[in-house]
Amino acid sequence: MPVVLDTMRRIPPGILLIRSIGGKEWSLRTYRYIALFLTFIAYACYHASRKPSSIIKSVLHPEPVNVDQSYPWPIGDVFIREEGFIANMTRLPDKGWAPFNGEDGTMKLGEIDVAFLACYSLGMYVAGHLGDSLDLRLFLTTGMIGSGIFVGLFGMGYFWNIHVFWFYLVMQMVAGLFQATGWPSVVAVMGNWFGKKKRGLIMGVWNAHTSVGNISGSLLAASVLDHGWGWSFILPGALVFLGGIMICLFLAAYPEDVGFPSPHGLDSHAQAEIGTKDVETQLQKGGKVDAETTIPRGESVGLLEACRIPGVIPFALSLFFAKLVAYTYLYWLPFYLSQTGIFLALSVNLIKSTGYWGKVIDFSESGFHVFHLIPFNYFSEIGGEYMSVKSAGNLSTLFDVGGIVGGILAGYISDKLKARAITAASFLYAAIPAMLLYRSFGGISQSVNIILMMIAGLFVNGPYALITTAVSADLGTHSSLKGDSRALATVTAIIDGTGSVGAALGPLLTGFLSRKGWNAVFLMLNVGALIAGLLLSPLVIAEIRERTLVQDPPPDIPRQQGFEDNSSALFAGILIQLIVMIKSYYDATLA
Repeated sequence: MPVVLDTMRRIPPGILLIRSIGGKEWSLRTYRYIALFLTFIAYACYHASRKPSSIIKSVLHPEPVNVDQSYPWPIGDVFIREEGFIANMTRLPDKGWAPFNGEDGTMKLGEIDVAFLACYSLGMYVAGHLGDSLDLRLFLTTGMIGSGIFVGLFGMGYFWNIHVFWFYLVMQMVAGLFQATGWPSVVAVMGNWFGKKKRGLIMGVWNAHTSVGNISGSLLAASVLDHGWGWSFILPGALVFLGGIMICLFLAAYPEDVGFPSPHGLDSHAQAEIGTKDVETQLQKGGKVDAETTIPRGESVGLLEACRIPGVIPFALSLFFAKLVAYTYLYWLPFYLSQTGIFLALSVNLIKSTGYWGKVIDFSESGFHVFHLIPFNYFSEIGGEYMSVKSAGNLSTLFDVGGIVGGILAGYISDKLKARAITAASFLYAAIPAMLLYRSFGGISQSVNIILMMIAGLFVNGPYALITTAVSADLGTHSSLKGDSRALATVTAIIDGTGSVGAALGPLLTGFLSRKGWNAVFLMLNVGALIAGLLLSPLVIAEIRERTLVQDPPPDIPRQQGFEDNSSALFAGILIQLIVMIKSYYDATLA
């Protein structure tokens, strides 16, 4: 008996057109590939439209003036090396863009970032519930088109010659609200179409859209920077706008929209009789399931009910600190690379030998202009090379290349081990030495910088990708829901919304801490990764116990288990000791 669904929606117009031309029905596999491709493109567009603000920071708030002397390295003029620069640290009044070119420029840039991310994180909680209540296709379309409009309006401030801080702040805040529609929607669509088999690997590959979007946005924004920084926003804004139109035309957000039953829409009696795997097998073969095995899509769950799903709160809190680290790199890495130019060996040796700071020294005999020296620890060595703004934007994309590998690797390992928490915590702990190595040895040469940057990206983005994709989808279809509720978008919103609060805090703190030196920033990042890993400790312990107790079959997601009093004290002591060790390391570096 064919499935009869009471939630059938209109088939997307683009699919209707293609099917009418082709003259035949599509298989379930075809629709799954289309959903995977379209959601990949959609969220890549979202992330591409977020990247320009990090690329143009050094244009709005420039530091020392660069000598126009460039050499290709290592591939043509993609990564440009600039060896001479004026480091007098006296900001020229006609450089930059008011109101960001003053002494408090970095703080204002940090406030812009936190305004966007605060609205994004708050909007996420509302967007998740709406996504479970409304048509995901139209909801996602509205978010993408709105995002494109307000990202473009931020760039129009350049052409309209606007120098009012509140204009840029409001544009980012509204853009953040529209951007909040994206993540809960695309994860819910993926959860609707794909079962739990190899979910970690599939989601890990699919989550490459984040890094692909960051890379595309960086390259697109940097490519038009010479024509005015406004174009760096207008082009990505147009990209996400067009992506919204594509979603409206072609995305089937639910299997029911095109005549297939949801693999999660089963009551407990049906699950006991045939099981989810059997349903998926029937769908693969014939695309139909008996009506008795399916139920209509239920009402969306509330925020409090979703928070009570085992595992939601620990993963949400861990993501708070994981995204604090990841988004600090996203928003500040190009600025870090462009502002941490290097003295050549001659100047370094002279500075170290004299010990005088602030002294004017003339290197004109070596082809350089007059230097006004500043404390040596302000700079980070990158093989004696000073990165231009465009070069820094291009180079920073390699962090996301490492992130792509990290997301796929984390998903694959978690599938093999059937242990999401253990995998995520392991990556978070490994990120600490990776970031220490990058800060300490990233200045040896460009090649070493690239290698260490990619390794840091692997371990920083790996757990972030795992928690926001496979873990969110697991929890949104948790067995405690008994297949009768729609919770995918809501659970995703709770986890990623909490994480986005940390994502807002990281760039804001960086705006203040960077004035004290980049060692303070990296100290914050290492402490954040450490806390994120420790917050998963109850779930890690639960997963380990499940593997030692044969009689206890593994659930979908480990149960939350509280610490005993002595365990709490132990973890608190470990946390304090590790923070002290990391701080001591950076104090020694500063000395």
